[in-house]
Amino acid sequence: MTYKETLFFVGKCLTINHEDHNKKIVEDLLKEGTVDWDNVVKLSTEHYVFPALYCNLKRTDFLHYLPEDLVGYMEHITELNRERNTQIIEQAKEINELLLAHNIIPIFLKGTGNLLEGLYEDIAERMVGDIDFLVSDENFTNTVEVILNSGYEDVSKSDNHFPAEKHYPRLQKETKIAAIEVHREMTTGKFAKTFNFKTIENKIFSKDNLSFLHYSDQLKLSIIAKQINDDGRFYNDISLRNAYDVFLISQKVDSKKSIELLDDQIKIPLNNFLSLSKITLNSNTINFFKNNISEKYSTKFSLLLDNQNLRKKHHNKWNKRLFIIKRLKIILKAFYKKDYTIWLLKRIKKGRQA
Repeated sequence: MTYKETLFFVGKCLTINHEDHNKKIVEDLLKEGTVDWDNVVKLSTEHYVFPALYCNLKRTDFLHYLPEDLVGYMEHITELNRERNTQIIEQAKEINELLLAHNIIPIFLKGTGNLLEGLYEDIAERMVGDIDFLVSDENFTNTVEVILNSGYEDVSKSDNHFPAEKHYPRLQKETKIAAIEVHREMTTGKFAKTFNFKTIENKIFSKDNLSFLHYSDQLKLSIIAKQINDDGRFYNDISLRNAYDVFLISQKVDSKKSIELLDDQIKIPLNNFLSLSKITLNSNTINFFKNNISEKYSTKFSLLLDNQNLRKKHHNKWNKRLFIIKRLKIILKAFYKKDYTIWLLKRIKKGRQA
């Protein structure tokens, strides 16, 4: 199986409990016995959907088509992830109670938010890194103070943090499994002007005394995390973990309508991701705006998937270009933002002493 074939196979597997046409396609491939499981394991692990792949194959009773030793390995990894997520859920609930006691309402985001809200049929499906939550700007400083006073400490132990535009530096408690990120923004720069606390606060909903983004905003953030915050819009690739979240959220809200009223500078990269997700997952659920821009983006995506050398060159080109752009932006901000000036001068001083 080529990289493209493997990607599309895994993508279809993630939808087989909702999309009957994909269920048939996947079962036919499994019956043929032509699936390259080494490639599948590697790709699904790289995309952080290995447990989700297992859970979906198990629910459709397809595991008997897989090698016995692979099933055992998948069960083991999935159980480890279930144990981790159980602890993350408990930790997040403790944080929620702590902040509510100080009249602060945390809005849980991304993976942790999805777990707490019950997006997944099995909590073991989602691989989660940090516990992310959003608070209002006026509560940001107080929130950090409360968290620090409860025993959390700076993960990096640095005395020169990069200026916190989006979230406070990661905090960890020795007895807890996950680091936490206290967000004042969900994205940065020009995109934060159209997607921020004020734009989502009136649609926040609560469940079991926990607070979450509206489904339409959850969908936006799932894409923004990849396309904007991780620069995916430039690399013209996809994250199956984000695409799977978008797919599940699209069972609850129309993906096309969710981005309809956004201005073009943020709507275009979000729509492009929806187009790639629909293609990769072969989904009838995900909708997007078909236009010349999305068509061009999808064509480039397919071209890169077909050519490994071209894909690597494209990725390396943008790695170098974005590195330069980001460094220049930091230098520019240092001329008019005090926190950037202090950070940059300390970095220069440290570099000279090294």
